[in-house]
Amino acid sequence: MFDYSLAHWIAFLTAATLLNLSPGPDIAFILGHTIRSGMRSGFAALFGIWSGACLHVLMAAAGLSAILAASALAFSTIKWIGAAYLIWLGIQALRSKGEAAWIKDAGKTLSSGRIYRQGILVSLLNPKVAIFFLAFLPQFVVEGAGPVWAQLLLHGSLIIVVAAFIEPPLILLGGRLTEALRRNRSVGLWLDRGLGALFVALGVRLAISAR
Repeated sequence: MFDYSLAHWIAFLTAATLLNLSPGPDIAFILGHTIRSGMRSGFAALFGIWSGACLHVLMAAAGLSAILAASALAFSTIKWIGAAYLIWLGIQALRSKGEAAWIKDAGKTLSSGRIYRQGILVSLLNPKVAIFFLAFLPQFVVEGAGPVWAQLLLHGSLIIVVAAFIEPPLILLGGRLTEALRRNRSVGLWLDRGLGALFVALGVRLAISAR
């Protein structure tokens, strides 16, 4: 079981590394919280995104993502919900006065738990992630190397393991570079504006995307 060649692992790990290095809504969400609220918030966002990715992997292994891939209605429904959620986050930031509602709550920093839950939703409400896992993971299923669901689960989990080596350093770097800037309220205001515009753009991009 799980008997793969060296060439198989080289191909898979190369693809997984490139996947995690490519920018997208997940990275933008993680770095956005890091820049605006520090490393603690960045890691909360990171774990939320990873949790959402784990659920996508489980769905792919269970075959549930096939429903999303086959059904135009299911894809469109999830796509519009995800786009609306990203745009809502962006509007909240754009309307802020340096203390966005989704970053601040009654004068206190947004809790890590809330950021974590947001991260899960950002990941889950992106149907392209489910489609990606469904299209990508089966390419590394090898006949005779074990049950298909187990191979899908293994390779999907390893993508998240690869992310564990790539994404945390980005948070550490972002936190160090922006810690001094965040103490300035006017800088915080413009960070909110920029982040809000970014989330709105990502939401619009998801809304107009094709399958």
